[in-house]
Amino acid sequence: MSHYPEGDALLAQINGRHRRGAIWRTLFLSATIIAVLVLIALLYNVVNSAFGLTAVENKVDPASLAVDGVPLEELSKEQLVNILAAHISTGLGRRLERDQLFFETQTVFEDPALFNELCASAEPPAACALPARSQEDVYRLVLERVVEPNVVQTWSLADSVLHRSAVLAQAQQEFPDAEISFRSWLTPAFITTPQSSEPELAGVRTAILGSLWVIAITIAFSFPIGVGAAIYLEEYAQPNRINSLIQTNINNLAGVPSIIYGMLGLAIFVRVMEGFTSGAALGLMDDSTTANGRTILSAGLTLGLLILPIIIINAQEAIRAVPGSLRQASLGLGATKWQTIWHHVLPNALPGILTGAILSMSRAIGETAPLVVVGASTFITVDPSGPFSKFTVLPIQIYQWTSRPQAEFRNIAAAAILVLLVLLLTLNATAVYLRNRYSTRMA
Repeated sequence: MSHYPEGDALLAQINGRHRRGAIWRTLFLSATIIAVLVLIALLYNVVNSAFGLTAVENKVDPASLAVDGVPLEELSKEQLVNILAAHISTGLGRRLERDQLFFETQTVFEDPALFNELCASAEPPAACALPARSQEDVYRLVLERVVEPNVVQTWSLADSVLHRSAVLAQAQQEFPDAEISFRSWLTPAFITTPQSSEPELAGVRTAILGSLWVIAITIAFSFPIGVGAAIYLEEYAQPNRINSLIQTNINNLAGVPSIIYGMLGLAIFVRVMEGFTSGAALGLMDDSTTANGRTILSAGLTLGLLILPIIIINAQEAIRAVPGSLRQASLGLGATKWQTIWHHVLPNALPGILTGAILSMSRAIGETAPLVVVGASTFITVDPSGPFSKFTVLPIQIYQWTSRPQAEFRNIAAAAILVLLVLLLTLNATAVYLRNRYSTRMA
């Protein structure tokens, strides 16, 4: 006796399956549409804040600082230094010069004889450890300390485009002395300028360099260790209690909150290994501010611990996906265990391993909490010069700006978010290109 429906019952069952399939397809399509809309809303909010009309009032008109008809931005460094010296106090000038000299062979705001004293000390200050300020640096200081532009009002991109007439009328009424202009907060100068207390002059150069240094150390530390651990667990480890416990802990560590890794990095890399991470043990310490171990190296190693479980798990899955017949064929032809792994297993698993590394890198570059605990700076104007330098990164820079009460800081935070997205996409695209190129070569 047949248990399968026939006739109208069969037709009803087929129609029911089609209806259920259509319902599930609609649900999946709806989820995709919602995800796309959320992404569009996020990008709209960021772009809407990164561009728009601004009203700026200058304490000193830049045109009044022109020399013999030459505009301020075209003056030589010597002329800019003279303008700066004439408009700021001697004490402020000395502080600026102690941070970084204006000229290689003399001081401007102190007795020239003090130059030799500054640079002859056993631990020279930053002024003598760095090259003299460039014309661009001095011009930025003149804008910041003499011109003192003040953004009194900003408008979003939507208001600036859709309600331009109303915005201009409001600006002329409320700020008659202000200069109204359409401004892109994301400019080449924004990318190449260090941080500043004035949002009109602030940039993300130091944060970009800090992010690149940190992520380079993170990958260099975690990738070989993660892949090595995955090879051992998949190819060499025997099924026993100890190895099962190790695997369980690795799986659990992948879900530990990032702040815990920050506390671990603070305890191990900053405090216990302070002599190494500060560079003092190697004679490479940048300056006294990094003697406590709160350096790029500590940050990179901390983020390396954070993404290490993710790399291990993804590498295990990639190695596990390699057919066992490939191993058996290699061993059957007389290859050793290691030769089989090196010449056959790893090349076939590498695309999956690199995929895991890309995902891990994407997480690491956006982390903030561990770096705050380890000691990343929230305000720094000196570019990192190596793994033993003090640092900041883009996520911390963005967080610091969004926490400021002035509206214009939110504008530059939006511009910094765009820079972070471009940096992340560039690094990911490079990694994907290398992965695909290697996959093609192996095929």
